[in-house]
Amino acid sequence: MGAHLAKGKIHGGVRIKNGTIVCPFHQWQFDGNGNCKHIPYAEKIPPKAKIPSWYVVEKNRMVMAWNDIEGSAPEWDLPDIPEVEDDEWTDYEVREWRIRTHNLDMAENQVDVAHFQYLHGTQDYPRSEAEADGHILRVSSKAGMGTPRGDVEGGIVSTSYGFGFSTIRFSGIVDTMLVTSTTPVDGEYVHTRFCFMIKKLGGSDVTKGVGKAFIREVTRQLEEDMPVWENKVFVHPPVLCEGDGPVGIFRKWLKQFFPAGTFDKLNIQANSYGAQQPPTHQSDYMKHDHTEPNIAKS
Repeated sequence: MGAHLAKGKIHGGVRIKNGTIVCPFHQWQFDGNGNCKHIPYAEKIPPKAKIPSWYVVEKNRMVMAWNDIEGSAPEWDLPDIPEVEDDEWTDYEVREWRIRTHNLDMAENQVDVAHFQYLHGTQDYPRSEAEADGHILRVSSKAGMGTPRGDVEGGIVSTSYGFGFSTIRFSGIVDTMLVTSTTPVDGEYVHTRFCFMIKKLGGSDVTKGVGKAFIREVTRQLEEDMPVWENKVFVHPPVLCEGDGPVGIFRKWLKQFFPAGTFDKLNIQANSYGAQQPPTHQSDYMKHDHTEPNIAKS
């Protein structure tokens, strides 16, 4: 009847029982495939007593769910991240945000090189190259990083597996791994999680100090992006100029994650900018991606 399986107190019972999840509203019990297995006040279970289920995996110390608006099975596996189980790296340091945007714009950040200097105040344009390989997009960048002891040449390698999950490896000041995931919450908001790992330095205090400074800088940049994301529209095709970075490669790669023909519905021509609004329901257009799971509703 529409109750949220994760919300509400279950009187006289438990949330998980005999391999099923118990709905707090009437205590119907559902298995991992969404089938109702028990109703405490009925002998017969209605044939239609079934809720949607998601393919879920636990990997890299995260729980990930496959989302496909067309109901298709997963088309690829998530990678194993070697740093997660490596004693030379710290545990996850997690930051989270709820942002009024679409992960289309967030994912495009990695190839929008010009904004780093003008919005974030970095020393120069990152020099970026992008390469698409099926569902994977790799973006490699070189950029100057300022330190109290002078400038350092830094490297950034971003690998996206779909446009909701990625790894970003930073080198230069301190080797840092950033695992990002973005989950659509509703028609307007996404939940973004950044999981940082730092390669251990001379001692725990040094690692903690340098790592926190780097995490603080990455966090600052994301929070500077947020007012832009929350007050912009998705323009397609974009008006680009020399030096804007490999945005065209990103857009071509992105199209595969939408049901046939729907990516064009996102088009907002530049000459009508401000006159049209983009689609408001992200789930109507995002075909599939690995994201953090939302709890099913009965």
